[in-house]
Amino acid sequence: MAELITVARPYAEAVYSLATETRTLDQWSDALAWLAAMVNNPDMVEVVTNPKHTAKEVEALMLEVLGERTNESVKNFLVALIENHRLMLLPHIASQFEMFKAEAENIVDAQVETAFPLTEEQKAELTSTLSKQYGKTVRLDVRDNADLIGGVRVLVGDDVIDSSVRGKLQAMAASLKN
Repeated sequence: MAELITVARPYAEAVYSLATETRTLDQWSDALAWLAAMVNNPDMVEVVTNPKHTAKEVEALMLEVLGERTNESVKNFLVALIENHRLMLLPHIASQFEMFKAEAENIVDAQVETAFPLTEEQKAELTSTLSKQYGKTVRLDVRDNADLIGGVRVLVGDDVIDSSVRGKLQAMAASLKN
């Protein structure tokens, strides 16, 4: 996994640099999301990895699916990935591009797991608290996880805030072992 991220980084940096220069961050974000979704589709993987399909056929298919989301720069980027046999890096390239974009926009993503669904008011309060703590705009990605028993678990970058019942029980069990 780390190797793929390392190989994808120069592509993501190049695309981010181009998108910044041309003020097309949102267009590139959209195109990369679509391209990443395409290569995550098992049917598309069969096509792009099958040697009986030429590079031109793969390019034409992907550009057709992209439709209006493409332009000459996106096409050139796609061709470079095809020629260098790097299409399967697209999800990693898209992910790193989004990280660069979020950093420039002073945004941080928070993955939140909850034992029970949060109300809009609770989401707003959590967003406000995290924004103050990190000094950035926070985007929440909230998912229900009944295994937590109660409470929430928040992941922001490498930081984990675990105030779940399960997390507290595990901490207590670990302290009893010591």
